[in-house]
Amino acid sequence: MPIELSLLVGSVALAFAQMLLAAVGASRQLGLPALAGNREGMPEITGWAGRAVRAHRNMIEDLVLFAALVLVAVVADRTNATTALGAHLFFWARLVYAVVYLAGIPWLRTGVWAVSVLGLILIFSQLL
Repeated sequence: MPIELSLLVGSVALAFAQMLLAAVGASRQLGLPALAGNREGMPEITGWAGRAVRAHRNMIEDLVLFAALVLVAVVADRTNATTALGAHLFFWARLVYAVVYLAGIPWLRTGVWAVSVLGLILIFSQLL
């Protein structure tokens, strides 16, 4: 399996772990009955739980782009050292991003996010 696909699977696993962490945090803060309801008028989730929810949401937004780029690169047989580097940058930056976001470190979080975007750009550059 190309490394890009392996890192895509790893990114999905990371998104899944973030989803579970966000659900646990929200459940601890609001309670399971509130989460099982229709969620209208729900209070804001704050603290580390709120950061976990926002980090997961951001991961899902970026994972769509990463998945599309990796799948096109693999199907078009355009993988190379640059796409592999881009995939590595994306995955490892997203892992660090999740930790930094949970810790609540704003400027570092933004810098790490920019590294993940650089990974996307590297993969995209090989598809032009």
